[in-house]
Amino acid sequence: MPDFRRYLVNIDSISTHQLFTDCLVIGAGIAGLRAAIEAAKHCNVIIVCKGSLEDSNTWKAQGGIASVLNKTDTFESHITDTLNTGCGLCDQGIVDLVVRQGPELMEQLLSWGTEFDQIDGHIATTLEGGHTHPRVAHAHGDETGRIIAEALIKKARQNPNIKMVENFYTIDLLTNDDNECIGIIGHDKHSPPGTDQIIWAANTILATGGAGQLYRETTNPEVATGDGIAMAYRAGAVLQDLEFLQFHPTTLYVAGASRALITETLRGEGAVLLDNKGRRFMKEYHESAELAPRDIVSRAILAQMLKNKSTHVYLDVRHFDKEYFAKRFPHIFELCESFDIDVSRDLIPVRPSAHYMIGGVKTDASAKTSIENLYACGEVASTGLHGANRLGSNSLLEGLVFGKTAGQSVYQHKKASVAHIKHPLIKYQIPHSDRSLLDTADIRNSLRALMWRNMGITRKARPLAETQEIIRFWQRYVMDKVFDGPAGWECQNMLTVCLLMAQSAQMRQESRGVHFRSDFPDTDDEHFKKRIEISKEL
Repeated sequence: MPDFRRYLVNIDSISTHQLFTDCLVIGAGIAGLRAAIEAAKHCNVIIVCKGSLEDSNTWKAQGGIASVLNKTDTFESHITDTLNTGCGLCDQGIVDLVVRQGPELMEQLLSWGTEFDQIDGHIATTLEGGHTHPRVAHAHGDETGRIIAEALIKKARQNPNIKMVENFYTIDLLTNDDNECIGIIGHDKHSPPGTDQIIWAANTILATGGAGQLYRETTNPEVATGDGIAMAYRAGAVLQDLEFLQFHPTTLYVAGASRALITETLRGEGAVLLDNKGRRFMKEYHESAELAPRDIVSRAILAQMLKNKSTHVYLDVRHFDKEYFAKRFPHIFELCESFDIDVSRDLIPVRPSAHYMIGGVKTDASAKTSIENLYACGEVASTGLHGANRLGSNSLLEGLVFGKTAGQSVYQHKKASVAHIKHPLIKYQIPHSDRSLLDTADIRNSLRALMWRNMGITRKARPLAETQEIIRFWQRYVMDKVFDGPAGWECQNMLTVCLLMAQSAQMRQESRGVHFRSDFPDTDDEHFKKRIEISKEL
C-alpha cells in the first residue's frame, strides 16, 4: 500500500487567506442544497462547489424521485421493493426512515416551486424497474433533477444566512489533534495557482456527489471524480461498500460522442430492448424482462453484446406516439434528433455505463461520519439505504431526506457556532520528490480504461489484482507530487478511490447486487452478508 500522506498540498495556516462559518457544505446537488437550507434556520452557512451550480448529478437526473404518493401504494411496498433490490445488505431501519419521509418532503418541494408533472391536480407518477407500483414522480418529462435543483437553488438564494461560492475546489478536510473536522483548505478558480484558502467551520457537510468519471463510460458530469471519498479517507473517515458501483443499462451509444443517459422510465412505460439481430432478449435473463433490477439488465445487455459480438443493443420506442414522446421525454427526443435518430422509425443504440456510487463515507441515521463535526449526505455517503444495489429513483429521495437530516444535526450539535471551535496552527510541509513527473491527463485516461476493463460489470481475481498493481505503480509517480490545480488533485483522488474500490471488490469473494464476480458467481450469505469497511490508520 502506498504511503497516503495526510494532505495533498503544503499548508501554513498563518499565511493563508481565511474565512469562517458555522456550517460549511461541500457540494450543491440535491443533498447539499437541502442540507444548507435546513442548517440555515439556525446557522450561517457557506456552500462551495467545484464547478457551477449546474454541474451535478442531480441536475442531470432524468427519471424522477421515488415516493409513496398514490392511494394504491404503501410505505410497506416501497420498503419491500428497496430491500429486495438491495440483496440483503440494506439497513432496514434506514430504509423505513427514508421511505416514510418521502411524501412530506415532496409536498415541501412543491411548496418551494418545484414544477412536478401533474394529473388531475396530483403529482403524476410512473413505473421503473424493481418497483411494484408507479411511484416515480417526474418534472418537465425527463428533466426532474434540473427542476428540483432550480427550486432548491432559488430557495437557498433567498436565505440571507446562506452564501454560495462556485468554482471553488475543496482540496482537503482539515482536522485537529483530536481528529475533529475543523474546516477545509481549497482553491478558488479565479485565484492564482498556489494561492489556497482555508474555511474554518464548526461543522462540515460532505455532499460532493459521485464518482462516475473513474470509468471510461459514464453518465456522470466531469466533476464526478470521487473527491469527497478520497479526502474523507485521508482524514481518517470510515468508508464502506466501495465495491458497489451501479451501472445504468441504457446510455446512448454513438461512437465518438460522450455517453448520455436514456432514462429507465422509458422501459417502465413500454420501451423494449432488442439485440443487433432485432430480437427481444431480456426474457431469457429475467422474468421481469426490461423491468428487472438494473444490475440484471446491465449484465444481460453485456452478455448479449458478447454473444453477438456487437458494441451495443437497441431500445425500441417506435410504438410510442411521436408527439407524445416529444412531450413526455423532451430531453431524450432532442438528443436523438441531434444524432438524426427518428424515434418513430429508428432504434436507439444503447449500452451500459457507470452511473451511481452506492458505497462511500459511512454515516449513521443522523448523517454523522466517524469523524466528529463531519457529516455526509447524498451520493458520497453510504447510509445503508441501497444495500448492494440501488432501487431506481431512490437516490434523489435519499439526498432529500439525509440532506435535511444533516442540516438538523448541525444546528442541534453542541458546537453549532464557529465561535466555539479553536483554530489551531496548521503547518504541513511535503518533501520534494525527485521521481519522474508523469502526465496526469494520460494517467487519468489510462486509469478510466483500466477500471472499465477490470472493475466493470463483471470482475475476476486476477484482473482485480492487476488493477491494484498498476494503480500502485502510477501512484509512486503521482501521489508524491504537489500540484497547484484541480487536474492534478483530481488525478490523485481518482487513483486513491480506484485502488480502494479494487481492494474492496477483491475482498468480496461472492456475487451480490451490482458486484458480480465471474469466479464467485453465487451469493455467499455465510461469509459476506456484511459490509466491507476501509479506513486509513492515522
